[in-house]
Amino acid sequence: MASRTHKNPASSRGLTLLVAFALAVLAAGVTWWVNVEGYTLLYGDAQAHLNIARRVLDSRTPGVFQIGTVWLPLPHLLMMPLVSWDALWESGLAGAIPVSVCFWLGTFFFYLALSRIFRNQWAGIAGAGAMALNPNLLFLQATPMTEAIFIGALGGLFYGCVRYAEHPKLGWSCFVAVFALAGAMTRYDGWFLLPFVALFLLWKGGSRRWLYTFVFCAVSGAGPLWWLGHNWWFWGDALEFYRGPYSAKAIYQRQLEAGMSPYPADGNWLETARYYSATVRLVMGWPLLALGLGGSILALLRGPRWAAVLLVMPAVFYVVSMHNGGTPIFIPELWPQAHYNTRYGLALLPLLALGVAALVAPLRGWGRLAATTLALIAVSYPWMLARGPENWICWKEAEVNSTARRQWLTEASTYMKKLYVPGSGILLSFGDLTGILEHAGIPLRESLHEGNHPMFLGAIKKPGFFFHEEWAVCQAGDAVARAMVRARRMGVPVAMVRQFRVGNAKPVEIWRRQSDFAFKDVKRPIRLPSALAGLELPGWRNTGDTDYDESVAEDELAEEESDVDTLR
Repeated sequence: MASRTHKNPASSRGLTLLVAFALAVLAAGVTWWVNVEGYTLLYGDAQAHLNIARRVLDSRTPGVFQIGTVWLPLPHLLMMPLVSWDALWESGLAGAIPVSVCFWLGTFFFYLALSRIFRNQWAGIAGAGAMALNPNLLFLQATPMTEAIFIGALGGLFYGCVRYAEHPKLGWSCFVAVFALAGAMTRYDGWFLLPFVALFLLWKGGSRRWLYTFVFCAVSGAGPLWWLGHNWWFWGDALEFYRGPYSAKAIYQRQLEAGMSPYPADGNWLETARYYSATVRLVMGWPLLALGLGGSILALLRGPRWAAVLLVMPAVFYVVSMHNGGTPIFIPELWPQAHYNTRYGLALLPLLALGVAALVAPLRGWGRLAATTLALIAVSYPWMLARGPENWICWKEAEVNSTARRQWLTEASTYMKKLYVPGSGILLSFGDLTGILEHAGIPLRESLHEGNHPMFLGAIKKPGFFFHEEWAVCQAGDAVARAMVRARRMGVPVAMVRQFRVGNAKPVEIWRRQSDFAFKDVKRPIRLPSALAGLELPGWRNTGDTDYDESVAEDELAEEESDVDTLR
């Protein structure tokens, strides 16, 4: 049962240091192993986060605009100190290292908070261990993803709340506010959490509750207000992240218009519960789910009730978001039998960690050690039986969804690394294609991308006047691909010199100016632009074949995009 006194729990500093050391070794060891195995950038989003951080510093137009919209800025800011080192950027460690540090910080804060709230260090070890030994979280903390950063922020917030409940002081209110701000600048579930934390501070604040709550709101609310201002200043809409063309809402709407069936959970609470519960089971494993839920019920009955309510809120956010159609989750055992956003099931992990700690807390003597040992063995048992990352649903999602990307990324980056001359320039949209530059060791400032407006806009809208780069990298049908078709019609001497096809994925195309072909560059038949037909040019074979189907572009060029849409 949670203590009702304000005394510090009897503790062993040596045991606390041992826990901190063990968590650090675990985080560092898994991060090293993931990098050695080549899994650091398995998620496409991981690579995108890393390159957004890089382009803030390494761009033709560096600055805060490069942070973009939709994705919150703190993860990219944490990656910036290391991302300028080319070796760390290319390996992905520039993003993985700060994320791993956040994981260590968060799990250690959970250990401290649980030990204090239950007055039992073994309860803290059981709860923090149940969290830290989850292989899906361990994999994510070794990649440039945001889930482990949020765990770090939530752990600090939770520990601060425990201390504030014991001794309501302005210092602890500020402590909670700083970590709440970090969470709100990492993931949008952090925004959802803010009013509940404010109510908690108001409830536990004593005679100066209003002052403490006001300070919390002022500090933690500054982040979301800044983000609204950032979106308004650069995109003209404070809610660009929510309803702009790159938002989840807009992507979903385009998929519906293209004929895709609605998400099963969209507007259906029963299906929402079914999909989310199945996802949580796959992410956690049955033993952790059973122990954690049982202990959470015990916490609700005997205390600390406020902790259970607070820690369930991130999962509530995803359940509500799924129901509203903004956050789909696909798992292989339910329609459409795919892998997508399975990592959102981890939002329930902090509550389950609390539940495991609550089960151990009432025990005394050697029973604590035995119960902690058995609990950690139980929650790890499914993963010990099914060895290897193939059975980690989050790893499997990253692996399945990156098969095509990894293949064309390897081939295209090898090609560009061999032939690219610094200073010649590359036109591309950004996104996954930026990984080609990363793997080839080409600085992002060599590219003209959608973050470099108005130059990028001019290059794709009027390539005859504003396209000066030697190279263009694109996917069939995107804005740059259409610009290259438009450039050929205008007499610009460009041609597609490589096309990489992998399964049903959109082909990746590399275009190059004819006047710069001075290498043994063209290894497959291509067709000369009409303006150059009949000319004998070095490195060309005029066979009449083409690797580019202009029929799609013909339809797309019928209606030009607006300048604003192109910028976005």
